[in-house]
Amino acid sequence: MERGSEHPLGKAIAGYAEQVESDGERAESDEEQAGSDGEQVEPDGPLPRMTEFTASVGAGVAGRVGERHVEVCAPGDTRLSEPLSAALAAAEAAAQTPVLVRVDGRPEAVIAVGDTVRPEAFRAVDRLRRLGLRVVLATGDREATALAVAAELGVPETDVHARCTPEDKALLVKELKAEGLRVAVVGDGVNDTVALAGADLGIAMGGGTDAAIGAADVTLVREDVLAVADAVRLARRTMGTVRANLLWAFGYNLVTVPLAMTGWLNPMVAAAAMSVSSLLVVTNSLRLHAWQPTASHVVRGGRGAARPLGAAA
Repeated sequence: MERGSEHPLGKAIAGYAEQVESDGERAESDEEQAGSDGEQVEPDGPLPRMTEFTASVGAGVAGRVGERHVEVCAPGDTRLSEPLSAALAAAEAAAQTPVLVRVDGRPEAVIAVGDTVRPEAFRAVDRLRRLGLRVVLATGDREATALAVAAELGVPETDVHARCTPEDKALLVKELKAEGLRVAVVGDGVNDTVALAGADLGIAMGGGTDAAIGAADVTLVREDVLAVADAVRLARRTMGTVRANLLWAFGYNLVTVPLAMTGWLNPMVAAAAMSVSSLLVVTNSLRLHAWQPTASHVVRGGRGAARPLGAAA
């Protein structure tokens, strides 16, 4: 069922099922070769085909497998049997994301997916804070999972928003903007597209879905969350260079134009000074070529008051 999904959890479930299928085929092959009585064991066959596939953004996927209608979705507030409720509670206690499987409308299984935090994620969040940015976590996961991830990243509980649908993420962006904040959204999935489009700055990861990349203003080629902080640093360096160039240009004209108009400045000298001014502006801009992203194992920058920017989804 999850083979048709673009969601990271769906891809993880499909990948695991294919791995189990492959391992099972190898085990059966080994049993056939090692069988002493010469009797062959018939394999169960490949995973059954799925038809009538539908995907609901922020809800899950559904389709038909044989004669059964199968749904793979978020548990929500569905009433579960005692074994499934226990499995759901165990998944949340382990900071895992539970996924419910319904067959013909009846809950049949709970799949627990471990949401492993990337090793560089903590350093990325720390760099953003050192740059004076506020980091907000908005996720479709349940609250227990979201809080566990936030604790690993050092994000305050007050800035954690769990069980967010795409519309909830977009509403969160609007609320932050209404508070007078400038909001940047970092996302890579279909569920992030609305928030990416509504933010002051949408940043998509290079390995994200086509929908997320299309909705974002900036796409990071490196599939590394540390690149977000590097992008902020480069943007600030660029804006600083632009301001310096404008300050020089306006200051030069403010001084030299009146002198030229009153005859105090020789036209030849004025022309030469104009050429030198242009050369200085171009040289100052070329200094950006020397900029290098911070090495992944180095964290630079001093702590300061948080500036009003940021929502990471």
